[in-house]
Amino acid sequence: MPPPKSSRPTSPKMRRPSPLTLPPTPRSPRPLRPMRIALLTYRGNMFCGGQGIYAAYLAREWKRAGHDVHVFAGPPFPELEEGIPLHEIPNDNVFGATMAEAFDPAAPFSLLKPLSLWELGVSRFGVFPEMQTFGFRLMRRWREIQKRYRFDVVFDNQCLSWGLLGIQAMGVPVVSVIHHPLHIDREADFTIDPSLKKRVERTLYFPLMMQQAVAPRLSKIVTVSEASREAIEKYFKIPQKDVAVVYNGTDTDIFHPIDKPKEADLLFVGRTEDRKKGIGTMFEALSMLPDHVKLKIVDGRIPAHGLVPRLTKQYGLEDRVQILDRMLTVPELVEQYSTAKVALVPSFFEGFGFPASEAMACGLSVIANAAGALPEVVGTDGHAGRLVPQRDAKAMADAMWEILKDPEETRRMGQAARARVEKLFQWDQAAAEMVGVFEEVIHASRGGTKRGTSHAADRRSRAA
Repeated sequence: MPPPKSSRPTSPKMRRPSPLTLPPTPRSPRPLRPMRIALLTYRGNMFCGGQGIYAAYLAREWKRAGHDVHVFAGPPFPELEEGIPLHEIPNDNVFGATMAEAFDPAAPFSLLKPLSLWELGVSRFGVFPEMQTFGFRLMRRWREIQKRYRFDVVFDNQCLSWGLLGIQAMGVPVVSVIHHPLHIDREADFTIDPSLKKRVERTLYFPLMMQQAVAPRLSKIVTVSEASREAIEKYFKIPQKDVAVVYNGTDTDIFHPIDKPKEADLLFVGRTEDRKKGIGTMFEALSMLPDHVKLKIVDGRIPAHGLVPRLTKQYGLEDRVQILDRMLTVPELVEQYSTAKVALVPSFFEGFGFPASEAMACGLSVIANAAGALPEVVGTDGHAGRLVPQRDAKAMADAMWEILKDPEETRRMGQAARARVEKLFQWDQAAAEMVGVFEEVIHASRGGTKRGTSHAADRRSRAA
């Protein structure tokens, strides 16, 4: 969904935002050679989803490790740790808006600028233009920016805009992370509505042609799991050996166990209208369990006629499903995790799976589909959670009951889940491994030979 309307700056500017309300963490050791890193994210706010979380935490850890990191972001803008410069790259915020809503009385002629006029025009046909225009607006200013700051590397947070090729042509290597190919989102939509109308709409919406053309031409592609690396090879035709894997982190200072009364047996956190989340199987599985087993669903927005109301009625679960449909603060989300016994992640694909790792950090065992990166996050040994086949409601119901009927097993698995996150999924680890990728790319761009990133490979082998 597009971000809410906000006042639009008439020109890009830099500001120093209020710091993130994060607890202090031990500072990483300072690197031998600090880098100057430009981090690009076309939407920067942490409440825009996993990409906003990803950008904020990597920026924080790079700064704490002694690097000079600047964030270039579109609205809604992020809140960053004190001392990290934020360069605002405006957009006209016209996707999904009427012509009257797109008009800004404070800047009546702003939409007549060529790029703004193009952004408005293509959005009328259902094209989502933010990624393209973010890259173009930044590219137009890049020569001046690079002359002033002399960045060693540009790190793109899955924008993959044409403008990145222009920036790279100006002499700075560009590394991009692909959390997962957007082709997977489009295919999930097609499975629900395979009509020609839907196919045309979603083909226009997703900038797949641009991303497929840009990604292979960048200095390096990084992703967040082995599952995503396989998907990138499939959809982008980039060999797996040319894609680095650096797992995400999870803030275990914020996401931690709290001793609270258990209000729900099972908890689902996520966007229920996202067809990839697989909530139909979850509802069917719940209907197979005794009536006293309860499910809580946390989603920022559940439509009155959406999947949750329909599935609740279909399976007769009105008295067994509790809904919390508002945006939560992070402490409120941690509290919700702490009032449940088991977390459910029935997704058909996750590039990483923050709901799984955050629940595990809060001391919950996880029942997840054996799909995407979830086996990498939850583990395949059964210590921290259970993996079940996709769309197998009976297997999911059996896993739910197996864990819930044994409180001691539930507690033990929750402890193992927390320990797994502490060992494998830390943001300082992710930031250090990404710097290793940057060093390799910078070395190669200056005529050196490529070097491996063994630390990241070691962490992946431990996850397996």
